[in-house]
Amino acid sequence: MSTKEFFETLESRADASKTAGVNNSYLFDIEGEGQWKVDVRDGNVSVSEGTGEADVTITTTGENFDKIVAGEMNPTTAYMSGKLKIKGDMGAAMKLQKLF
Repeated sequence: MSTKEFFETLESRADASKTAGVNNSYLFDIEGEGQWKVDVRDGNVSVSEGTGEADVTITTTGENFDKIVAGEMNPTTAYMSGKLKIKGDMGAAMKLQKLF
């Protein structure tokens, strides 16, 4: 699945029971692929292409993002090794594990 396909299908794949109570916004800046803003509001997930204000900005390469989504790379390990950069609310970033 391409990065673009991942974000285009995220709304339909998100499990509302896992995202219930989460109220955060995330900006994914995937180098070489594009930017997507993901809003999670108490179980509802909406995705829009482009930038905007977000609680957390996540930056990585397309290759690393694909590995994380495929389960081949641990997001925490990627962050600790500098392959994934996070700016903003770290508590909100930790909640992302519910989405993947």
